[in-house]
Amino acid sequence: MKELLILAVGSAIVSNVVLSQFLGICPFLGVSRKTETAAGMGAAVIFVITISSFVTAVIYKYILANEYLMSKGVDLTYLRTIVFILVIAALVQFVEMFLKKNMPALYQSLGVYLALITTNCAVLGVSINNVTKEYSILESVVNGLATAVGFFIAIVILAGLREKIEYNDIPKRFQGTATVLLISCLMSIAFMGFSGMI
Repeated sequence: MKELLILAVGSAIVSNVVLSQFLGICPFLGVSRKTETAAGMGAAVIFVITISSFVTAVIYKYILANEYLMSKGVDLTYLRTIVFILVIAALVQFVEMFLKKNMPALYQSLGVYLALITTNCAVLGVSINNVTKEYSILESVVNGLATAVGFFIAIVILAGLREKIEYNDIPKRFQGTATVLLISCLMSIAFMGFSGMI
């Protein structure tokens, strides 16, 4: 239990997927204009990463890296990236259909960024990290959930900061993208302070 807690804290805060590993930057910067939209995107990413971590871990362990097949000389592990992308794409389609039917306002506000979860390198990166670090299925799910919560924390903080400074008097050269990138850099530096925790 202690190892799972350390893994969760490490994945969510210490090795934050956006601010330390620099994965998932596109939705992080693109959907962080409003807190509500950022929270919706973060929730969708939590669902997709957690479920995809479980499904990809099961597929990898019982199909791609099957001990029986490996003993017969059949190695399917080279298919992991393709299989993981297909699983993630299917999960994103489910999320998109659910939001379109049950939360049309959030679906409209997320727009193209909802489809970008399919190509969000953070989602694929978590699945590949789980396999590379040889996590068990439970550890893969905990790592996926914690990483997604870390993404949620980062995107909501950035959205809150962007809303706070929206009406500030910022020099013309620093308005827009420059300010967002500076805030992201400062957030990354702040999160580096957690590196001594684990």
